[in-house]
Amino acid sequence: MESATVAFSADNPPLSVIGAAKIAGVVLSADSSLPSGSAPVLRFNSGKILHGVNTLLRYIGRVAAVPNFYQRDAVESGEIDEWIEYAPIFSSGSEFEGACSHVDGYLALRTFLVGYSLSIADIAIWSGLAATGQRWESLRKSKKYQNLARWYNSIAEEYGDSLNEVTAAYVGKRGLGKSPAGNKRGADQGSPLVSKGTETNKVANAKESASTFEVDLPGAKVGEVCLRFAPEPSGYLHIGHSKAALLNQYFAQRYQGRIIIRFDDTNPSKESNEFVDNLLKDIETLGIKYDAVTYTSDYFPQLMEMAESLIRKGKAYVDDTPREQMQKERMDGIESKCRNNTVDENLTLWKEMIAGSERGIQCCVRGKLDMQDPNKALRDPVYYRYNGIAHHRIGSKYKVYPTYDFACPFVDAIEGITHALRSSEYHDRNAQYYRILGDMGLRKVQIYEFSRLNMVYTLLSKRKLLWFVQNGKVEGWDDPRFPTVQGIVRRGLKIEALIQFILQQGASKNLNLMEWDKLWTLNKKIIDPTCPRHTAVLEEQRVILILTNGPEKPFVRIIPRHKKYEGAGNKATTFTKRIWLDYSDAISISEGEEVTLMDWGNAIIREVKKENGNITHLIGELHLEGSVKTTKLKLTWLPDTEELVHLSLVEFDYLIKKKKLEEDEDFIDNLNPCTRRETAALGDSNMRNLKRGEIIQLERKGYFRCDVPFLRPSKPIVLFAIPDGRQQASLN
Repeated sequence: MESATVAFSADNPPLSVIGAAKIAGVVLSADSSLPSGSAPVLRFNSGKILHGVNTLLRYIGRVAAVPNFYQRDAVESGEIDEWIEYAPIFSSGSEFEGACSHVDGYLALRTFLVGYSLSIADIAIWSGLAATGQRWESLRKSKKYQNLARWYNSIAEEYGDSLNEVTAAYVGKRGLGKSPAGNKRGADQGSPLVSKGTETNKVANAKESASTFEVDLPGAKVGEVCLRFAPEPSGYLHIGHSKAALLNQYFAQRYQGRIIIRFDDTNPSKESNEFVDNLLKDIETLGIKYDAVTYTSDYFPQLMEMAESLIRKGKAYVDDTPREQMQKERMDGIESKCRNNTVDENLTLWKEMIAGSERGIQCCVRGKLDMQDPNKALRDPVYYRYNGIAHHRIGSKYKVYPTYDFACPFVDAIEGITHALRSSEYHDRNAQYYRILGDMGLRKVQIYEFSRLNMVYTLLSKRKLLWFVQNGKVEGWDDPRFPTVQGIVRRGLKIEALIQFILQQGASKNLNLMEWDKLWTLNKKIIDPTCPRHTAVLEEQRVILILTNGPEKPFVRIIPRHKKYEGAGNKATTFTKRIWLDYSDAISISEGEEVTLMDWGNAIIREVKKENGNITHLIGELHLEGSVKTTKLKLTWLPDTEELVHLSLVEFDYLIKKKKLEEDEDFIDNLNPCTRRETAALGDSNMRNLKRGEIIQLERKGYFRCDVPFLRPSKPIVLFAIPDGRQQASLN
C-alpha cells in the first residue's frame, strides 16, 4: 500500500479513521496542523488526496488486512455505508440519546452492526460514542442502553488496546470501555501506531496478529471472479465443509464475484435428495449468499460426449482389468494390457458399458496419461465406471457415471469458474486436474489451496459418520456429538461463533489440529451477555433447608432473568419457608456459618442434620440484614413447591477417545464407551415457557440449550449442556 498521511484539525480529530486504520493494519502518519473546522484529508506520497471522513473510512476498508472489513456483497456493503453516514449524529447534542436508543434496539439480537463480523460500521459508531467522552460514559455505566453498552464493551474487549490509545490521545480520557489485561487484538500484537511522522510495525505483522489470512487470489480481477462450493450429497454439511464454503464467500465478497453451489452427484450409491435438501439448509444457516445452484448431473450428456471424444483421440481407453489388480499396477507403474487397444475396440467396449451389459459392467474408462510419473495421480486415472443403482435425480437413465476427478475440471471450465478452492489434501491431484483440462481442450481454471480444518477427537469422514448413523451410535446426522452444522447448532453453538472461528483460521496452507475449546470460548462470549438465567437442583442429590423465620405463607417476586440485560425479560420467583439446595452445596456448609441465598439474602445455618453420615436436612434462619460481601458461599436454591418442573440435563463427550487417529488406526477400535450422560433435575417454574432452541444459563451449572420444551408435567424438559471453552471432565 502506498504511504500516506492523515491530516486534520486539532479540534476535530477523525477518531473513526485513526481507529479503523490501527485495527485494519493500515500504517498512516498523523498531522494535526489543519485549520480549525477542516475536514480530514488523506495525502499520499504520490501527491493524490482523498477528502472527508466517510471517503477515508471506505478507503481503509478496501485495503484492510481484516477480512470483510468493508468489501462484502452489495447489500451488506450498502448497510455499512448507511451506518458510516449515520455515525455523525452522535456529535449532535439534541439527537444523542435518540441515536443511542435507536442503535440499542437494533443490537438487541446482534453481535455486530452488519453481518457476523467486525466492519468499519462498528468502528464508526463506536468512535462516535467514544468522542462524546463523559456523556457516553455516564450512560454506559447507568445501564440505560444495555444492548449498546454490551456491544460497545465487546468491541473494546477485542480491540481496546488500539482504540483506547486513540481515545486517550484525542479525547483525553484513557480506558473508554473495557480492555482487560491479556494479549488482545491491537497494539500489543503488532497493529501500527498512528502518530505524527512515524510508522511503527509492519502491515504483515498486523495481518498475522488479527488472525487474518492471505486475501489475494492469483490473477483475480474485481468483478470477474467466479467460485463454486461443490459438496457431494452423501451426508450433511460438517465443520470442515463450512470452512470451504465460508472461504468461497469471503473471496467472492472481496472481489465482488459470484458463487455457484454445485452438487457433485456422480455416485448414486451414496447420494440422496435428503442430503441435497439438508446441505441447502446448512448453506443457508451459514449465511452463504450464492448466485445459482447446479448439479454435475446437469452435464452428464456433455460428459459422455467428452469421454467418447477422448477415446477417439487416443487420450482414453476402456480397461477390464479387475479392480485390485488395476490398483496394484498403478502403484507399481505397470501399464494395463488394455492400454494399447485400438480406438474401435475401445468404442465397442464403451458402448457395452453404456448398455450395462455383462461385458460392459466389467470395464471402466481410464485416461491415458503417464504410468511412470512419480505422482501416482497421473497414472491413468479412472474417468468412467459402471453403477447400476438409480440416480436420485435422473433415475435409471444411465448405467455409467463419471468420477469426480474427470467431472470436476470439465464442469469448472464449462461453468466459467475462475478459481477452484480445494483443501491441500488434494494437492497431489492438482497436476491431474490441469492435465485433464488440457486433454479436454478447455480453458484453464486456477486452483487455490487452503488447509483442511481438522479438530481434535473428531471424525470428518462422511463414510465414518455414516457408520455411526447406520449402527445407531447416534440419533442421526444432527446428533449433538456430530461435527455437522446441524449437530453443533443443536448442541448450542451460535452460527456467529462458527463463522468467526473459521475466518480466524483463514486460507492458510498450514495444517493445524484445532481445539474445540477455542470455538466454544467464542460461543460463550456471544451467548453470555444476553441469555436468561434460571435455577435448577439435582433431583437425587438435593437437601431441604428449613428457614425457621421464613415466610409462613409463600410469596412471589418478579425479578430479571438477566440482571445486566433487560431484553431477557423477567421471571417469577417464589419464596418459601422450605427450600431445596444441591447436596454438593450442603456438604460445604458448617453449623453456624452464614451463607448467601442468591436473589434473596443471607441466612445462618444453625443445624446440619445427618443420618448414617449423610445430610438429611438443614435448619437455619434468615439474616437479610447480613452483608453478601462477608459470605464465602453463594447458593442457588429452589422453593419446595409443586410448581417445579422436571429436567433432564444431558452432557456429551467426544465419540472417539484419541485426539488424532493415525492413518493405520481403525476408528472403531478407538470409540469412546460413554458419550452421553443424563442427569435428572428440578427447575424453576418459569422454565415451562422455554422454547426449543432457546439458550439459558442455569446458575452455577453452566449454559444449556432447550432441545425438548415443556409438554406435560410427567415429561421432563430436555436441556443440552453447552461447553464453555474450559476443559471438561470425561463422562467415563
